Amino acid sequence: MKKSCHLKEKLAAIIGLLLLLILDRWTKLAAITHLKGQADIEIIPGVFSLHYLENHGAAFGILRDQQWIFLLLAAIFLVAAVILYIRIPFTARMIPLRVITVFIAAGAVGNMIDRMFRHYVVDFLYFSLIDFPVFNVADIYITCCAVLLVLLVVFYYKDEELECIFPKKDAKQK
Repeated sequence: MKKSCHLKEKLAAIIGLLLLLILDRWTKLAAITHLKGQADIEIIPGVFSLHYLENHGAAFGILRDQQWIFLLLAAIFLVAAVILYIRIPFTARMIPLRVITVFIAAGAVGNMIDRMFRHYVVDFLYFSLIDFPVFNVADIYITCCAVLLVLLVVFYYKDEELECIFPKKDAKQK
């Protein structure tokens, strides 16, 4: 019974990952179709707009045209998310960690696809009020979930709960 329950959770994670990827791909395609070569679309004047950008680097254009670095980092994030997902116990209390790993994996894969096939990432969301870097849906997955991960590890989970996921060195030696 427990094995089939774990199988259902893994299947749900794969379906969730695919749905998140579809949303990311669809929004980027919509940005290419409707924003490329067009004036910005102000959603909230002076605050938030849709602004098409082909990002050949990272935030603020750093490491421009160094796609191999970003592909390597995305692969590392993806492998880390898969390892983390596998190590997380199948308990109700650990569901938030499982969901976060799926979102981070989806974000890494979404931007990796752009870098592999376009050699740049399509960005289109822009907070002009704070002149924040232009970003996309995959970036939202990664950034929000990284913040949530830190908050959960610091404030929600107890050290004992996390030891099975992140074993301490001295625990391995005993």
